[in-house]
Amino acid sequence: MRKVIQTQNAPEAIGTYSQAISTGNLTFISGQIPLDPSTMDIIEGDFKDRARCVFNNIKGIAEESGANLNNIVKITIYLTDLANFASVNEVMLEYFDSPFPARAAIQVSALPKDVDIEADAIVAHDNL
Repeated sequence: MRKVIQTQNAPEAIGTYSQAISTGNLTFISGQIPLDPSTMDIIEGDFKDRARCVFNNIKGIAEESGANLNNIVKITIYLTDLANFASVNEVMLEYFDSPFPARAAIQVSALPKDVDIEADAIVAHDNL
């Protein structure tokens, strides 16, 4: 059984996907880019501001699913420039407690709306 997760605290889907899908004790959060949920515009600022927006969007979806960021067991971060890797680590420290989720960081040639960061996540709910 699949349950669609939808919140106003993250951008609406801009394609043929859901913000997240829950099944069993897992929630799969779709890739989030630095879109302001209220305007659907790319946020202004530096790379860290955009990374914070991505994590805030993931947080909003995780909370709508009944969890929080510390329930994330796996996160994948897509960057158009791996030179931003250290900045991602700094921003993640603002959002996650130890033990940190498993993670992959991948450099890609392009992302939707020409942004420089996107992330998706898997949430494990406490009721295992």
